[in-house]
Amino acid sequence: METEKVVSETEELPKTIVRRVVKDKLHDCSPDTDISVHKDALLAFSESARIFIHYVSATANDICKESKRQTINGEDVLKAIEEIDFPELMGPLRASLDEFRQKNAGKRAGASKSKEEKKKQKVEKEPSEKSGKSKKDKVNKENDD
Repeated sequence: METEKVVSETEELPKTIVRRVVKDKLHDCSPDTDISVHKDALLAFSESARIFIHYVSATANDICKESKRQTINGEDVLKAIEEIDFPELMGPLRASLDEFRQKNAGKRAGASKSKEEKKKQKVEKEPSEKSGKSKKDKVNKENDD
């Protein structure tokens, strides 16, 4: 008789990603040896990560509610990690969050600049489209007068 799956498929972490993360970390720890990971071990890693995510999520949600907000932000997650006694994760997490914010700030600046240029082009085209004449036609008419 088969045992029932306790976790729904929507809550499962992708096995290939879990495998890659575990293998990369094991390779970093001992680059000279090729350590294989049994299926059961991958399942245990996956379940551990899932439970950890649930725990951090619940703690971050509590922190968010205490601040009378409805959206969990990065700082809430960092506080949650600290609150559940994983201070050794604070440095790497803070660095990752800062890097993410810098990348997004660059993307946002580029996107807003692009939006501004498109808006400017649209504004320049609108008057000429309404009259049926292009800007070039208007300039040529002014020069003829």
